[in-house]
Amino acid sequence: MAQTSVEQENKTSWMTILAGLIVILSLVAYYMLAGQTIWVRLAALLGGFAVAIVIAAISSDGKRFIAYAKESVAEAKKVVWPSRKETTQMTLIVFAFVVVMALFLWAADKLIEWLVFSVFLGWK
Repeated sequence: MAQTSVEQENKTSWMTILAGLIVILSLVAYYMLAGQTIWVRLAALLGGFAVAIVIAAISSDGKRFIAYAKESVAEAKKVVWPSRKETTQMTLIVFAFVVVMALFLWAADKLIEWLVFSVFLGWK
């Protein structure tokens, strides 16, 4: 039974490598067909990509990725998004906090400036 899973992994890795090679070959074909119309070049490029995607999708890694993507979409649908009112309120709170922090940092800067130049160095 362990040999079956090793064979399955080898098959998957070969399918993934094959899909990658097809992508590279379709890119090479796109540039090799420079004298042809753009439609012929795009057909070679997109056709190669489509074949590579199909090969990758039928591999076990591809099937796991598709299952993961479906589960991710299902989880995203479960998210409770804030209402427009809540979003506006939180945005205003963040802006108010930024203004308060800016004033605090300005005051701290001026205090340190006064301490350094007027008190310690005696400049006027």
